[in-house]
Amino acid sequence: MAKPDNRNNNVERLEQMVNNTIENLEEAHKTLQNEDMKKEEREAIEAKNERREQSIDNFQAEIKDEMQARENGEV
Repeated sequence: MAKPDNRNNNVERLEQMVNNTIENLEEAHKTLQNEDMKKEEREAIEAKNERREQSIDNFQAEIKDEMQARENGEV
């Protein structure tokens, strides 16, 4: 039998994921300051940063949904 879905800590977990992703994004921005970096490396980091920014947006939307679910007593 499957375990019931426990969503009690989803907001906190998602907030931690946002924070971790922001830290990675900031570290990548620092790495991009290196002028000796190869073009391919720079492009790969920039592409990854775009995905990180999209992930942050998605996490924040999910946090909003979870907060609304809590307010509505669904969690």
